[in-house]
Amino acid sequence: LHSTFTEALIRIERLDGSVQVARLMPESPSLIVEESPSSFQVAKTYSGLGIKHILLGFDHLLFLACLLIIAGNFKCILITVTGFTLAHSVTLVLSALGIVNLAIGPVEAIIALSIVFLATEIFKGKRDSLTWKYPVTVSTSFGLLHGFGFAAVLNEIGLPQTELVRGLLFFNIGVEIGQLIFVVAAVLLFKLLTLLNMKMNVDINKTVLQESLAYGVGSLASFWLIERSVEFLI
Repeated sequence: LHSTFTEALIRIERLDGSVQVARLMPESPSLIVEESPSSFQVAKTYSGLGIKHILLGFDHLLFLACLLIIAGNFKCILITVTGFTLAHSVTLVLSALGIVNLAIGPVEAIIALSIVFLATEIFKGKRDSLTWKYPVTVSTSFGLLHGFGFAAVLNEIGLPQTELVRGLLFFNIGVEIGQLIFVVAAVLLFKLLTLLNMKMNVDINKTVLQESLAYGVGSLASFWLIERSVEFLI
């Protein structure tokens, strides 16, 4: 891998049911197969996989971006994102442990629908609606579905049977770290743009900007909705 941009996910399942998972990259293209996976190795691998999944999960990120726009101020953002975090953590655990199982096709379609819904709410701009008044209600409700999406990825990777709880815990921690990175970056970007506008004395219509973003995000999410619905309906 040293001369490529390719990554490889290696999953080794032993006869005793234990699993070792590692991510090979150009800068670290080798793997030592251990007799049994160490706790540190499990924590490192699964937290890294969680961070990578959320930062490359553009549907989850667009949903978060819409939530940030609707929430507006810091206090409301904190409450809204916390509701989303708690909700998807619950369903991630329940699904990963096999307690609750849903077909992933419809779940992925509804995740796209959740983005369409938020984009529509932003475009309408009716701040007296339930979504604008209580965004935590929406983030928590749809967060339950997003958790099943996270669990589907984790199920494909597999959890080490001897370190089941640790692997699940650190994958979820990785997801939350990646989510926090995105939220902080988005808030700082907005603050930076606001500061630049003030210094350059540029008058940008906030409503028009939000409507334009909502239209772009909603269009992309609508495409995902149609694509994903077709996949599980046919």
